[in-house]
Amino acid sequence: MSLRLKLKPKTEQKIIQVILYSFTSIAVLVLVFILVVILKNGLPQLSLEFLTRNPVDMGREGGILSTIVATIFLTLIALLVATPLGVGTAIFLTEYTTESWITRVIRFGAECLAGIPSIIFGLFGFILFVNKLKFGWSMLSGGLTLAFMVLPTIIRTSEEAIKAVPEAYRLVSFSLGSTRWQMVTRVVLPSALPGIVTGIILSVGRSIGETAAVIFTAGSALRLPTSVFSSARTMSVHFYIMAKEGISMPKAYGTAAVLVISILLINVTTYYLMEKYIRRKK
Repeated sequence: MSLRLKLKPKTEQKIIQVILYSFTSIAVLVLVFILVVILKNGLPQLSLEFLTRNPVDMGREGGILSTIVATIFLTLIALLVATPLGVGTAIFLTEYTTESWITRVIRFGAECLAGIPSIIFGLFGFILFVNKLKFGWSMLSGGLTLAFMVLPTIIRTSEEAIKAVPEAYRLVSFSLGSTRWQMVTRVVLPSALPGIVTGIILSVGRSIGETAAVIFTAGSALRLPTSVFSSARTMSVHFYIMAKEGISMPKAYGTAAVLVISILLINVTTYYLMEKYIRRKK
């Protein structure tokens, strides 16, 4: 004979609330702990000289200017390639085709890409871009590899954002004589823009923080890059090498602090602009 504990609905609700609140608090505390450790050790290292000088003596002296420039350009290359491909694929899946085996194969492929370890992307980029296409260890090779890495994120988030646009918007647009492309560009995409931008911001965060794929494709040169074919070291790779080799932990923490602050500023600024855009649209 099974025993079943019977609780009043209000009591059960309070217990569930406490459990969920505890889980949320643990997640937030872990994030706060990481930020405190990094900023406590990294902020004392930040100075104008640290941000405007290139690394010297394998990073023991100087700053991180070349790594900042490399991070920015690698991320830009990745987004310039992945954003039109990802958003275009999402538009095709939602607006220009019906549900079929083709759409299922595309979605399955995107989900598989999202689950592939970054080291595999690095080996793929090394074989294709560095060796076969003869781009060498360069920012172009690294940026194209990162584009393939973030492509599934942009596809899935953009597709879900476009699906969330009410069907009535499309019907009204067609009733006014719009073509499908006019409906997509003037009605659907503006309404789905916040969700699409969210996917792009997630991709920016992954691009900035990636190490394994970048080491195999962009290299780790400390000099200031002069073109997309220059080898370069990003901030995340610089932090990894400095910490792994024990070259200079204070400089490593300083680099990590710049990384964290940069990602926070990008996210806060983007969400602020999106909120303004949404309020204006309403």
